[in-house]
Amino acid sequence: MTLEDLLAAIQPGKGGREITDPATGETVGRAPEHGVADLELAVAAARAAQSAWGALAHQECSAYLDRAADAIEANAEALAVLLSREQGKPLNGPNARFEVGACAAWLRANAAFELEPEILVDHEGGRTELHYRPLGVVGAIGPWNWPMMISIWQLAPALRMGNTVVLKPSANTPLSVLALAHVLNSVLPADVLHVVSGRRDVGAVMVSHPDIAKIMFTGSTAAGQDIIRSSADTVKRLTLELGGNDAGIVLPDADPKKIAEDLFWGAFINTGQTCAALKRLYVHEDIYEEVCEALVEVAKAMPMGNGLDENNVLGPLQNKSQFDIVAKLVQAAKDSGARILVGGNPEEGQPGYFYPTTLIADIDNENPLVAEEQFGPALPIIKYSTIDEAVAMANALDVGLGASVWSSNLDAARQVAARIQAGSVWINKHGTVDPRVPFGGAKKSGYGLEFGIEGLKHLGQPQVISY
Repeated sequence: MTLEDLLAAIQPGKGGREITDPATGETVGRAPEHGVADLELAVAAARAAQSAWGALAHQECSAYLDRAADAIEANAEALAVLLSREQGKPLNGPNARFEVGACAAWLRANAAFELEPEILVDHEGGRTELHYRPLGVVGAIGPWNWPMMISIWQLAPALRMGNTVVLKPSANTPLSVLALAHVLNSVLPADVLHVVSGRRDVGAVMVSHPDIAKIMFTGSTAAGQDIIRSSADTVKRLTLELGGNDAGIVLPDADPKKIAEDLFWGAFINTGQTCAALKRLYVHEDIYEEVCEALVEVAKAMPMGNGLDENNVLGPLQNKSQFDIVAKLVQAAKDSGARILVGGNPEEGQPGYFYPTTLIADIDNENPLVAEEQFGPALPIIKYSTIDEAVAMANALDVGLGASVWSSNLDAARQVAARIQAGSVWINKHGTVDPRVPFGGAKKSGYGLEFGIEGLKHLGQPQVISY
């Protein structure tokens, strides 16, 4: 399908809400405005379809997911262009084409997972098995930063476990998810996957709906807390991937030039709009200036602009609200006397929500740019003297999604990693995820696991059978 074919398939015949390109302000398309009545129909259809879908054998379910991956690959370029126009991320670099490719890869990985019953006890007195059964209908609520990929993170394992899915995309990026679902539904059985493109009232009903067995949510901690409260009456299962403010610690034996590009992409992937991006960097005083200089050199070589320009690898912020948050936090750093190494001054009068790549040194650990999640292209670099000091600063916040340690000495890095309070800690890299490796947050960054066999288990109902 072409981009025009996709848009024709997902846009309402009349009306709808205009979606604009965050790089240019131009209209991308119109999204349907689904309401609570549409949600009720979707849940009822998904519930009716679940029994037959959940009864499929492993090979049959896997074959559907593999065909879904094939369908994505057959329409990859149109999906990537739509994603770039709606979300803002460039086609190249770890951005739109990368995201679409990851969708296919995640489907194939989940298709290959086989969750066999676990034998807990087997002796003369009897045998006990642990099975995982489908939950029923899973409600998935996605974000605007990686709209296609995170939707796949939610729906692929849910489907693999025999559940059906009702998905609500962010109101900022509904077209990407509607197009993705249209492609998937060209090969999936009817009513296994529904997308409801609504606003917060629709999400609120999803969270408390008695026929939705589980909610998967990626978004802010505040929104996650609301979901916990609203889901209480139905005792709904939850997987919450919430806010993060990931710390990176550079040990004194690290090679600044060797790690600079990986540090950069750890922080600035998707122009910093990533939950598990590196958002505060702690560097030992012995190599502080060298790391700052190496990062500036890398940052200056990374072009930012319209995502459809094949040369760009950084794009705009997706929406004005996020632009304003980044601008406010950088201004707080400037007001405090922190040193601007590069960036910090967005151009006025140009279209789009472009905030320049910004590196800030000599900043206090309590500064708002450090203590609050900026979710954009601004990285504070904090100097430390001792490892204990760095670990204490890294652990001081009430979130703990990811973190990283950078060192030429693997044993030393592992010792520091073990002291960090985060769900994932990477060494000499940051934010890399793998469909086979469980991922989840610590503290107020959420609970429940995604990915791998452990992630599948979180989408099933454990059942013990003893005989």
